[in-house]
Amino acid sequence: MTKLILRLFVRNAHRTEDPKVRADCGKVAGLVGIVTNLLLFGAKMLIGTLFHSVSITADAINNLTDSGSAIITMVGFKLAEKPADEKHPFGHARIEYLTGVIISFIVLFLGLEMGMSSIEKILHPAENTLTTAALLVLVLSVLVKLWQCLFYRKVGRMIRSETLEATSKDSRNDVISTAVVLVGAAISMFTGIHLDGWLGMAVAVMIIVSGVQLILDTADPLLGQAPDKELVDAIRAKILSYDGILAMHDLAVHSYGAGRCFASVHCEVDAHRDALESHDLIDNIERDFKKEMQIQLVIHMDPVVLNDPRANALKAQVQERCHALYPEVTLHDFRVVWGVTHSNVVFDLAVPFSVDDADAAVRVKVTEAVEALNPTYRAVITIDRG
Repeated sequence: MTKLILRLFVRNAHRTEDPKVRADCGKVAGLVGIVTNLLLFGAKMLIGTLFHSVSITADAINNLTDSGSAIITMVGFKLAEKPADEKHPFGHARIEYLTGVIISFIVLFLGLEMGMSSIEKILHPAENTLTTAALLVLVLSVLVKLWQCLFYRKVGRMIRSETLEATSKDSRNDVISTAVVLVGAAISMFTGIHLDGWLGMAVAVMIIVSGVQLILDTADPLLGQAPDKELVDAIRAKILSYDGILAMHDLAVHSYGAGRCFASVHCEVDAHRDALESHDLIDNIERDFKKEMQIQLVIHMDPVVLNDPRANALKAQVQERCHALYPEVTLHDFRVVWGVTHSNVVFDLAVPFSVDDADAAVRVKVTEAVEALNPTYRAVITIDRG
C-alpha cells in the first residue's frame, strides 16, 4: 500500500537518494496524515460531544494535533528544498529538523492541556452513555492509527527522515492511547463504572511523555549527533580501498540535512611517493565521494615514513603500552625526532568517549608508559576524543 501511494503521487518514487524525490515523498506522507487525522478528529469529536466523554474528546484533539503536525511536516519538506544562498551556504535542509522540534513541542503543550481537562472531569465527574456504534468508531480509529504508524515508519526509513520516524512513534502511541480509551468506554458501557476522567488523564500523560521523547529525538540532529556506524564503516572501507592510502584517522562527518553531508579525514600516504601523485590520488577520492555517495569530502594528506626500522620498532612498543592501559585507543601520526640527550616521541592518541579518564589523566599515564621504555624519551601527545 505504501509503495502504491508513493508511485501514484511521486515520479520516480524509488529514487529516494534524489533530494527532490525524497522531499516529494515527505510531502505525500504529510498529506496522507492530514486527511486521515482530520477524518478521525471529526468522528471522535462528534462522539465525544454527543456522549460527554472527555477521554474521547481528548483523543480527538490529539488527532487534530497530528493533522496540524502533518501540515508542518509538509511545509518543512517544502522549505528544506530551498537551494543554498549567501546567508545559508550549506542549504536549508535542516529546516526539516526544526519542524520536527516544533511538532514535538505542540504535542507536549496539548498533552498538558488535556491533563487539565481530565483533572476537571475527575473532580467533577459526569455520566456518559456510549453506544455500540461509538465503540466501533474507536476500533476503526485504532486500525487507522496502526496503519499510519507503519506507513510513516516505512516512508521514514526509505528516505531516512528523522521527522517521519518521530511521527511514526507518535502514531504508535496514539494506537495505545486510543486502545486505552476504548477499554474504558467498554467498561463504562457494560458495568456502569465511570473511568472517563482517569483514562483521559492516562492519555494526557502518555502524550506528554511522547512529547518530551520526541523533543529529545528531533533535537539530536540539530545538536550534532554522531553519524550512523554504517555510514562511517562505508566511508572507511571506500577510502582504504584506494591503492596508496595506508591508513586513515580523524574522520569527522557533519550533516546539514538530507543530501547535505560533509566530511573531513586525515589519510596517510608514503612520504617517499611523489607529492603530485599523492595529491592526484586525494583529488580523485574526493571527486568519487561527491559523485557516488553525495558526500563533500575534504582530505588532509599525512605523509608517513615507512623505511625507518628503529622508529617502526618503537611505534610497536608504544602501541603495546597504550593498549595495555586503554584497549580501545588507537595511535596515529607517529614520528620520532632523534636527539643526543633526549628524543621526542610525537604521536596522536584517538581516545573514544567510553574511556572515563580525563584527557589530562590519559596523557600522564601514557607519558609515564613511554618514558618507562627509555628515560631519554620525551612523549609529545595529542589527545583526539571521539
